[in-house]
Amino acid sequence: MVRQIQLYLAINDIDHTKTKVKSPQQNGICERFHRSIQYEFYVVAFRKKIYQSMEELKKDLDQWIDFYNKERTYQVKMCNGRTPMQKKNRKKLAKTYRP
Repeated sequence: MVRQIQLYLAINDIDHTKTKVKSPQQNGICERFHRSIQYEFYVVAFRKKIYQSMEELKKDLDQWIDFYNKERTYQVKMCNGRTPMQKKNRKKLAKTYRP
């Protein structure tokens, strides 16, 4: 199973890192993402709809994550009004373009 995950991450060019135990400074981005999911997706979704299956919930969550990554802009210092996907693509371009 671990090899399958590592292969998936490599194929999709995803960096996987672990945070140190009891290091809230390193864990802040992950915690902020969890809070965003909680208040921007789950609270809203469960008020609007009664889900009949996990698949139905997963489908709506996948749509929200797509919105979160591709359309929702961020004003934090590291994003400067860009979406996560724009930031990732810009980072990739910077790596490949070397004058």
